[in-house]
Amino acid sequence: MSLTLNSVFARRLYLCWLLDNEQKPNVPKLMEITGWPRRTLQDVLKALPGMGIELEFVQQGVRNNDGYYQISGWGPLDPQWIGRHRGQLLDAIEHG
Repeated sequence: MSLTLNSVFARRLYLCWLLDNEQKPNVPKLMEITGWPRRTLQDVLKALPGMGIELEFVQQGVRNNDGYYQISGWGPLDPQWIGRHRGQLLDAIEHG
């Protein structure tokens, strides 16, 4: 069965997967991995709580932006499903 996913939704799911699978993911690291602009990443991070995702910023260091993001609750999403469909998510993002 082929999935037809909205690219905006696919981007949000893929970012959740990255947050869960990368070591200490922050915006600069996510920019390097995805090639997405800073503003795009910031917008997607801001949208995740509206999907029921519980997102935390873990402060490290003295500056406000020293730290990384982590998911503390998945809400209605299934992280295993996202992991299994990562390739299809990337296809939807690329062709969206």
